Amino acid sequence: MRARSALFDVYGDHLRSRGDQAPVSALIRLLEPVGIAEPAVRTAISRMAAQGWLEPTRVDAAPGYRASPRAIERLSEAAARIYRSAPEPWDGRWRLVFLEAPRHRGERERLRGELTYLGYAEHARGVWVCPFDRPEVDEVVARAGGSARHAVAVELDPDPVRAWDLSSLAKSYAAWPVVADRLVNDQPGDAVDAVDRVDAAGAADEDEVAFAARFRLVHEWRKFLFDDPGLPAQLLPEDWPGVRAAELFTREAARLKPASDRFVGRCLGAG
Repeated sequence: MRARSALFDVYGDHLRSRGDQAPVSALIRLLEPVGIAEPAVRTAISRMAAQGWLEPTRVDAAPGYRASPRAIERLSEAAARIYRSAPEPWDGRWRLVFLEAPRHRGERERLRGELTYLGYAEHARGVWVCPFDRPEVDEVVARAGGSARHAVAVELDPDPVRAWDLSSLAKSYAAWPVVADRLVNDQPGDAVDAVDRVDAAGAADEDEVAFAARFRLVHEWRKFLFDDPGLPAQLLPEDWPGVRAAELFTREAARLKPASDRFVGRCLGAG
C-alpha cells in the first residue's frame, strides 16, 4: 500500500465528515496500523501539497493539512461511487469525446488514466465513449494540455460495451469474497501488534484492529473505481457478479465502521 494512495483513503473515507483536515501527527498515527511509516507519510503529504491536493493549515494550533477544493470534489465523487446502492439511471444515449491528446507522452498516459477513472473507454482512436455525462471531463482534458469536442449518439457500431474488458472485471468481482475475507480476518504484523498492546484501554486496541481491517477493505475495493466504468444494469451480463461483490463490501464496511470511527476520533483528539 502506497502512502499517497493511503492518504487519499484517509481524507476520502474518514475526514470528509470531520472538516476535511487533520494535524500531521494524526495523519501519521492513522496510517501506522496499516504499516506506513512516518517518513513515507511526510513525503506523501509534501508531494500531494505540491500537486494541489492538500493545503497547509493549522488544526488546534498544530501544523496540519486540509483537502483542497479540487481534492474534495474528487473525493466526494469517489465516495458516492464506492457506497452507491444502485446503478445510475441511463437515458440510452452515449456521450462521445473526440480527443485532441496532449503532445507529451507522460501527459497522454495520465490523461488516459483520468478518462478511465471517469468511466470512459476508447471506442476508436481518439474517440472516447461513456454512457453518462461527466461535466468534469473538459477540465481534466484541459489540465493535461489537450482539447475535446463532444457528441451524443443513440447507436454506435461496433457495440460500445466491447470497449471495456467486462470479462476480466467479472472475474475480479467473482474473486472478491475470498479477497474480502482475507482483508478483514487476516491480521498483518501491525494489527497483531495492536492486539498485543493490551492495557487499561483494551477495547481501544480492538478499535485499532477494526480500523486497519476496514481500511484495507476500502482501499482494495477502491481499486474497482479504475476498472469498473459503472455501466447501466441493462448493458451488463445477466447475474453480474459485481452486484454480490458490492453487497458484501457494503455489509462488511458497515459492520467495521463504529469501531473504526472510535479509533479515528481518538487519533484526532475527539475521544
